[in-house]
Amino acid sequence: MARPPIQQPVAQLLTLLVGLLLPISLALAVPIVNDPNGFEGLPWGTAVGESDQLKQVEVAGTLRSFEPKTGAPALNAIPVDVLRYTTFEGKFGRVLVRYHGKDTHDRILAYLQATYGPLDRTPGQISVGPIRVYAWHGFETEITMRYESRAEQGVIFFESRTLREKLAEGNSGTVF
Repeated sequence: MARPPIQQPVAQLLTLLVGLLLPISLALAVPIVNDPNGFEGLPWGTAVGESDQLKQVEVAGTLRSFEPKTGAPALNAIPVDVLRYTTFEGKFGRVLVRYHGKDTHDRILAYLQATYGPLDRTPGQISVGPIRVYAWHGFETEITMRYESRAEQGVIFFESRTLREKLAEGNSGTVF
């Protein structure tokens, strides 16, 4: 069952929290074993627009967001609530994934570790408590996963490292 869209103030708060947690998570980030330089075969910087597979769902200045037109959103065949592609000036630069449920979190975390590299389980390297942040970094790609265990909700950002800086410059409170 899809979750209702996050209201603008909540989205702005989420953006602020991710912005505050990102530097911490990057310090604990795991190097990506094989940087994909994109997401699921779509390279960063590719021109993305309305297509047979994607529909535009949001516009904020030079930022455009798209979601799959058909089928339930999924990450590696794992059902998720939201799978949103974002472009900056027409160039693909970010994917947002929202999900809920402990089982879904465990499956996604296992997939991310198998695909991008295992987490460092050394004490002090993994965030603990009700909010957990995991990160992988490559030369071209950053992946940040945040999971709140009490609400059993998670969000993942797959981002182009190059375009992330440009996305931050054009940042809109309604998108990020």
